[in-house]
Amino acid sequence: MNGLVKTAQRVIQTCVKNNTLTGALVSRSQAPVKRDFTRGIWHMSCSKRLDGVAASSTLLNNHSNTCSCGCGLKAIHTKVALNEKHFDKTVKSKALGERELVEFLTEEIVAERKAQKVKNLPKELDGFAVTGDGAEVVLSKQLKDETIKITFNVNHTVDSDDIEGEAQPEKQEFAEMRSRPQFEVDLIRGDTTLGFTCSFLQDPPSASADEYNDIFGIDEVTIYKGEWNDKVYAVAGDVLDGYLYDLLMNLLEEKGVSNEFAQKLSDFSTAYEHAAYINLLDTISKFTIARLGPLVDVNVHQAKEIEIG
Repeated sequence: MNGLVKTAQRVIQTCVKNNTLTGALVSRSQAPVKRDFTRGIWHMSCSKRLDGVAASSTLLNNHSNTCSCGCGLKAIHTKVALNEKHFDKTVKSKALGERELVEFLTEEIVAERKAQKVKNLPKELDGFAVTGDGAEVVLSKQLKDETIKITFNVNHTVDSDDIEGEAQPEKQEFAEMRSRPQFEVDLIRGDTTLGFTCSFLQDPPSASADEYNDIFGIDEVTIYKGEWNDKVYAVAGDVLDGYLYDLLMNLLEEKGVSNEFAQKLSDFSTAYEHAAYINLLDTISKFTIARLGPLVDVNVHQAKEIEIG
């Protein structure tokens, strides 16, 4: 026993001389807390003392109470190849993800339909017949010697409607979403088309401005015979002569494309886009439900009953 004590003293003295013990103590004190915490989780997850080979074998063979993957290691989860035991749980996990998606979509559809301002879209807008095909909308009006056709697409046209003045930050979250699409105006006479590409101005002028109070502008002007193609010349609206630009804006107003009409077009586009969004959510929900079976169908049916009630 005295020999062991003397040997230990010699080892300690040698370590002190070489600063090895000091470095070891410093590195030990600076060791990450995460390692100690992991070891604490390890011992907490063990239901009995792990002594000997038999206890180690029991640890490796029994599933952990803190890990749901069934990997057989206490409080240590590693990415391993799937085996037959893990396969069923993986399939259930995927089904759970799709079920949660369907449940969210069901609630979202109900909320969006409640917030929907226009339930039935009009078939006519200021004398223009309305035709919708997916995301594209065509407004057409037949006059004596010409046809006026307005075309726009609602994809990626929604933006928040900024509140006038300095809005409070908490109120900006509830700003109304509006659709302001770029639209094409074609004046067709025979086989010749005078075409305008128009878009809503990002910063509409204030009500005090008398000369320039337009909420939309001309981006491009072109004229061609037959069908349009890439060889047709077009000029940008911002390089047009100022007086010519005003005359073209007056021409559009005479044809019914005024500031008031543009506002109505934005209102219609907003309602149309909202209906298309709800239809998208409903289609995704049906696509997902097809794999989940009757359980989710019952939940969706109950949600629809709540919505109707």
